[in-house]
Amino acid sequence: MTVNQRRLTQHYFMTAPMPCPYLPGRFERKLVTELRGPEANGVHDLLSRAGFRRSHSIAYLPACSDCNACVPVRVSCADFKPGRSFRRIQAKNDDIVRSIVPASATQEQFQLFSTYQDARHGNGDMARMDARDYRAMVEDSTIDTSIFEYRRPDGSLIAVALVDNLSDGLSAVYSFFDPKEHKRCLGTYIILDLIAEAQTFEFPHIYLGYWISDCRKMSYKMRFQPLEGFKNGRWEIMSEDANKARPDDTA
Repeated sequence: MTVNQRRLTQHYFMTAPMPCPYLPGRFERKLVTELRGPEANGVHDLLSRAGFRRSHSIAYLPACSDCNACVPVRVSCADFKPGRSFRRIQAKNDDIVRSIVPASATQEQFQLFSTYQDARHGNGDMARMDARDYRAMVEDSTIDTSIFEYRRPDGSLIAVALVDNLSDGLSAVYSFFDPKEHKRCLGTYIILDLIAEAQTFEFPHIYLGYWISDCRKMSYKMRFQPLEGFKNGRWEIMSEDANKARPDDTA
């Protein structure tokens, strides 16, 4: 399939059915397209606004014939105000120093990534990733991508976020952190920091990927209100009542 957008020609392909990683007993298919050439950033911008996500040099959108559970979501940053629980999390982490660096993989990052996967997702595919796989995840990007590194006062790495830079905000591609620091709620803290960064530069949105109402691991996204979901070809506000988000950190 070929689609023309602003004189940009993109070729789209449908993947074969694969077991859904989020909903047991279901199968997923994706609409995918390559992000290549000098127009890659512009194409990625347009596709992100239409609910696509990026992995390596590919943009993809769930296209399951009998399921529409995956809802792309983004935070409306201009109207976001952290409540009491979010302010407590920010206070717990006020000793952390964040820096933004180029999307280049390091051994230090990979060690933290492996520790996180073993503790949080030991049975998942990402737990089997080696250093070469991790480097590909970070560096095989054809668009403007950065890494947010978070460090303790002693300089040791505590958390990492892989972030795509869009013309209308930031897209949180993947994040991981020291699982032993669970009291810090680092997953939530990273999102709060990305929102603060977007607000500093007056970016309107932080893209958080997909939300599925029946997937408990995704319930945390609903806490970042106002949250918009892409449904029926347009973005609309989603109420926190859409699910009963847990108060603890699951990001």
